[in-house]
Amino acid sequence: MKYTEIIEKTVMEGRTALTEAQAKQVLKDFGIPVVEEQVFQSIDELKDVKAACTYPAVLKGLGSRLMHKTERGLVALDIKNEEELIETALMIKERAGNDLEGFLLQPMLKGKREFVAGLFFDVQFGPVVMFGLGGIFTEALRDVVFRLAPVDKSQAISMIYEIQGTKLLDAFRGESSPDIDALVKVLTGLSEIAMSIPQVREIDINPLLVSPDGTVTAVDALIILGDRKMQQEALHPVNPSDIGDLIYPRSIAFIGASAELSKWGQLMFSNVIAGKYTGKVYLVNPRGGEIAGRKVYRRITEIDEPVDLAVITIPAERVIPLIDELSQKRVKNVLLISSGFSETGPEGKKLENDLVDKAREAGILILGPNTMGICNPYASLYCTGTHVRPKPGGTSLVAQSGNLGTQLLAFAEQEGIGIRAFAGSGNEAMITIEDCLEGFEVDELTKTVVLYLESVKNGRRFYEAARRVGMKKPVIVLKGGRTEAGAAAAASHTGAMASNIKVFEAACTQAGIVRADQPMDLLDLSAAFASLPLPRGNRVAILTLGGGWGVVASDLCNENGLIVQPLSQRIIEKINNWLPPFWSHANPVDLVAEMNTDIHMAIAEELLQWEECDAIIHMGIIGRKVMIEGVLDSTIAVDAAYDLKFKEDSLEILKIYERELVAKTVSLMGRYHKPVIGVYLLTDETTRTVIEIEGHKYKGIVFASPERAVRALAKMYRYAQWIEESKN
Repeated sequence: MKYTEIIEKTVMEGRTALTEAQAKQVLKDFGIPVVEEQVFQSIDELKDVKAACTYPAVLKGLGSRLMHKTERGLVALDIKNEEELIETALMIKERAGNDLEGFLLQPMLKGKREFVAGLFFDVQFGPVVMFGLGGIFTEALRDVVFRLAPVDKSQAISMIYEIQGTKLLDAFRGESSPDIDALVKVLTGLSEIAMSIPQVREIDINPLLVSPDGTVTAVDALIILGDRKMQQEALHPVNPSDIGDLIYPRSIAFIGASAELSKWGQLMFSNVIAGKYTGKVYLVNPRGGEIAGRKVYRRITEIDEPVDLAVITIPAERVIPLIDELSQKRVKNVLLISSGFSETGPEGKKLENDLVDKAREAGILILGPNTMGICNPYASLYCTGTHVRPKPGGTSLVAQSGNLGTQLLAFAEQEGIGIRAFAGSGNEAMITIEDCLEGFEVDELTKTVVLYLESVKNGRRFYEAARRVGMKKPVIVLKGGRTEAGAAAAASHTGAMASNIKVFEAACTQAGIVRADQPMDLLDLSAAFASLPLPRGNRVAILTLGGGWGVVASDLCNENGLIVQPLSQRIIEKINNWLPPFWSHANPVDLVAEMNTDIHMAIAEELLQWEECDAIIHMGIIGRKVMIEGVLDSTIAVDAAYDLKFKEDSLEILKIYERELVAKTVSLMGRYHKPVIGVYLLTDETTRTVIEIEGHKYKGIVFASPERAVRALAKMYRYAQWIEESKN
């Protein structure tokens, strides 16, 4: 019986689980290697097996309701003869009772290594394929990896070598290496099942046994049928162009405007006006009068001119009645700052749903509620609850936490990182993270998309959008709530081991999403991606003013998948022309406290010309101004011959010289198209991560510590690797 007949028969009988024999037949139909076995309906049939049975053997109870047979004592191993076979059958019959539909007899396969493979359906992301360490260690060690279906051959290979127990993929204790092609076929076969049989909700293959000769065999299998209904969220995707309209309003009405300091109704409009927004600003409050010398309209309908954006800070219960006025005024976009909606519980959720229904009927688009605002430096629009004004740049930032989002804006302003746009997505009643992704995909000014999120409304759409955007521009994500909250466990161990974060991480891996580990990583990565060429490989040359720094940086590189490439004899001879004989003659290149930065740049160029160097990290070349300032302060304090004018002149010379160094570095990157990342010798309040040099494609990037430089470079390499793999 072929798989189509098996599935049809099971559904017609009203069953949700296939028998083990049926499950293995389905697997076999999709090219997955399964153990050869026989099905017997009764003990009498078993008695006639004599010559056909190979001992030692395995006997199992068979039935659609017998899903965890080992726990029920329905699996007997190492049966040595016919007498044991019949005794075991009688025992299984007694234990299984009315759930028994037959017996499954198979040879006893030997092997020291067991893997697990499976498939389950996630309500957010759809069908997910799993692979990991199996047998009795499956749940104990949880050494498993996931990928969203469909899974191709290259993704299957990646999964196999991603497990921590990779030593089991080599020859092990006198046994041959597993047949990797067979393992690949298992995973791609599961993927094909997921895409071909919509009724299949879960599959569990455990163990996937490796025989001494490396043969891979599925010796146990479970298939569960069920509903594959996706979570019904975000049924009304926003047109990407609408995101552009939202951040480029020609006029803004602040409904709930207030003169009271630190109220949202005061914070929002004062920030916009102080930020030199060039569009028209209107204040609306039922009390009328004036605020800050500006007329206050009692209702938005009293405004004679068109209004593109309404910023609302009134109490939640007053928002729905306002929709009619907004519709009458033909306002298309709303920034809803007000809280008191779904974040407060069921009543707030109902209020939010009613608001969305009414707004959608009126053709009004809402960002929020419970949002911290928006920012578009290209339009001098700083409509947030905090008075931060980053400069224009290529990073578009969306945050589900308004506080974290505006803190990141403040850090971006401080570090010189340019922002294309910011949106606090809030409760995402209408505009979601997925909508923003698609909006910034078509935005030419967006070079990097940075997201802080805690959940997604529609996982599959998020994955597909991120993968598509990632082929054009990097998508950097910090995921909040990285705990084992878990997806709902169903009948199989496969489903039970899944969790929200593991599936999300699988989606990120496949979509080429660059994952940040902490908030500041978002800015470091956005700065690096927006300012530097991508590395062609993972071979790094390190320039350092001190040996200790070089050791630390080397360790960090090795820990992050970067190779500190040994210097060729030719490169050593070239560097010999620039440094004294006692230099390290190795990578890292210890500059032996050489203070002539022209020499540093000459060595950097030699390394960039070297075909075995993909990137440079230099440490201590920039940032000496801070050290010299301390020296000058001490000198002036003890020697009257030096005055403040001497200090100012000296520091200005150093400032100019360091900027020239950055200009030379940027010029070298433009010539060789390899990233060069700096680490400051010392920092102070004036130092910046991003240093722009007019007229150059790339920018200078100098971090405060080696670990930040290494992490950024490693993430850039992995992203570049994903781009190349995706092209192939």
